Amino acid sequence: MHGRPRQPPQAEDAASASKASNLRELQSKLLHNHHQRIYSQEAIDASSKLLDINPEILTAWNYRKLAFQHNLQEASDPPHFKSLVNDELRVVEMALRRNPKSYGAWYHRKWVLSQGLLEVDFDREFYLLDQLLKVDARNFHGWSYRRFVAKMKDVSEVEELKFTMDMIDSNFSNYSAWHNRSALLSHLLSKKAHGFDEREKILAEEYDLVRQALFTDPSDQSGWFYHLWLLDQTVTPDEVLLISSWPFDGSNWCITVDEDKVHCKVSQLPCSSYYFLNSGKLPIVLYFNQPVKGVHSSSVIVNSVFVKNEDLIWRPVTPTKSEQAACWVVYIGIPDFQKIDTKVYAVEINIGHSKDIISSNGSVFSHPLQFRFNLSFNSISLEHAEVESIDELFVWNDSGSSVAEHCGFFPFNRVNASEDHTLKSSKWNLETISYEIDLFKELEENCKFVKLTLARLFLAQDAMMSYKTCSLIHSRDVLRLFDDLIRLDPMHAGYYEDERSIVVVNQVTSDEQSLMSQNSHSSNYFSSKLPLNGCIQLTNLSLTRIGSVDRLLWVQVLDLSHNKLHSLAGIEALQLLTCLNLRNNQINSLTALEPLKLLSFLRVLDLSFNKIGAHPVDTTRYLCHSPLSHSIFGAKKCIEDYLEANINVTDHWEAILLFRELRLKQLEVKGNVVADENFRDLFAKVASHADLA
Repeated sequence: MHGRPRQPPQAEDAASASKASNLRELQSKLLHNHHQRIYSQEAIDASSKLLDINPEILTAWNYRKLAFQHNLQEASDPPHFKSLVNDELRVVEMALRRNPKSYGAWYHRKWVLSQGLLEVDFDREFYLLDQLLKVDARNFHGWSYRRFVAKMKDVSEVEELKFTMDMIDSNFSNYSAWHNRSALLSHLLSKKAHGFDEREKILAEEYDLVRQALFTDPSDQSGWFYHLWLLDQTVTPDEVLLISSWPFDGSNWCITVDEDKVHCKVSQLPCSSYYFLNSGKLPIVLYFNQPVKGVHSSSVIVNSVFVKNEDLIWRPVTPTKSEQAACWVVYIGIPDFQKIDTKVYAVEINIGHSKDIISSNGSVFSHPLQFRFNLSFNSISLEHAEVESIDELFVWNDSGSSVAEHCGFFPFNRVNASEDHTLKSSKWNLETISYEIDLFKELEENCKFVKLTLARLFLAQDAMMSYKTCSLIHSRDVLRLFDDLIRLDPMHAGYYEDERSIVVVNQVTSDEQSLMSQNSHSSNYFSSKLPLNGCIQLTNLSLTRIGSVDRLLWVQVLDLSHNKLHSLAGIEALQLLTCLNLRNNQINSLTALEPLKLLSFLRVLDLSFNKIGAHPVDTTRYLCHSPLSHSIFGAKKCIEDYLEANINVTDHWEAILLFRELRLKQLEVKGNVVADENFRDLFAKVASHADLA
């Protein structure tokens, strides 16, 4: 190779070839026995030999499970049971000697003991663990198995906590011991076990402990991860709070209904700009400070003459099928225009009078609150009015979008549900964070862990000191630190850029003055006579992701062009979004646009000059089920229609899934590799109601 002459086979190579041949023979026997369901002693012994050579063959472990269950049915006495169990445990120990980090071996041992056939020999199990951790004290498989065995034996968490301390004392760099300690302490603190009811005292002791590790070796990451866990315990609120909503409390809205179409536009009196709602339904959006479940007609009561509360169905706004989400939405139908009068109708929302709204950590929404907004109605025919209809306004201006004078409507307010329940940090929390900041400023400046921790500490201090105003006192320091980290640690630049982006969005949306500087009139974005409300420009900010969406629930036109966005996670919360400009970003797949499927009002989408189709393999598609398993492909007629149009369903399933669910009136994709004639044909077939530019 590379100009060097081929050497004749050596004795060592012959031995390797013989070993490989033996391995292939054993694998062939395993597959034959597995398929033929042969569970003889000879077949089981062959699988043992195979696992002794390569413990990572999961099929062999699965075969042994089936053989074990089969032979168990034929066992007639306790000694036979014991022999079967011990044989399996022996094979596992043999495999672990070959590879102490074999997933299959550890899972198999857990499975055997979980059958409950024999009383577990805990002395033997803990001896095995002691021997393993002497060889590699950080083997996370061993620590996971220790938690499993300790739970089976009912070993107290306090005793296990002492064991982690012994292991940390012997080696500060034992990441697995630090991790196990955080898991144990989290549970002990959450249930306020005896001796762990004084949370601040326990956390202060842990800070003292981890500081010793950090100052002993600042370059070791184990202690830094534990410090991050402590910081999270210090600043993360236990309380569940409603932090934002749309419509917001005390607002007055005039709904203008188009007599000719099922459209309505909503304006805040006396503003001349509008929210144009295309479905004839008004959304009510609630945004909590953490993901919650249990939002339904019993936990959130909507009093309105337009709908019965028990008929409302709240749904979590999340691209996954999770029943938990920070954002929840429900829709109120707008009445027929013939029934509209000049009255003002109040819509009242009552939240938290039941204990059903619960976060993932078990915290209950315990601050009942009430807010209301008012609706009045008007009826016109847009066809004869001086404004264009919603179907005709989607023409983006190529001249760019300059920031315009404030358009008269600016809903900057976080619900803050009740003034009596504004989240406040204790004196201890603030003092602890301030002390940590002063401490780490003295450490080595060019250490990436020091810079990352300082950035997190600054953000935590800002969040606790200005929760209500959301201003960032240390924003410049934090951005400088992330810029330094991108330079110092290019391997993790993507993570630092994402964190930096969240800070930038937080900064520009932190108060009314900052956000007003990004506020624009809709005429700057597209040619239309209809002035739309909620137009925000966040361009040329080097954003790789978006954040602070709870402050943007009112946005209807969002310009994110000329950034570095690769993900749209979180944008699904902007339920009023009608026009979205993603021109000149780094989006490289259609599956990255998955959150857009949850935006029922979205009509204009500009994806020009991204990287869609530039990569031959979209790795995100492998996180989904087979395309043919999706419900839209269930009908044979659907597939036949695409085939008749010469559309390759297998190659374009992600595009079909996306554009069938979006209700776009205009899509721009120029400048992307995917924007060829085949894509245009596909779009014309899937979304025949829309225009492709």
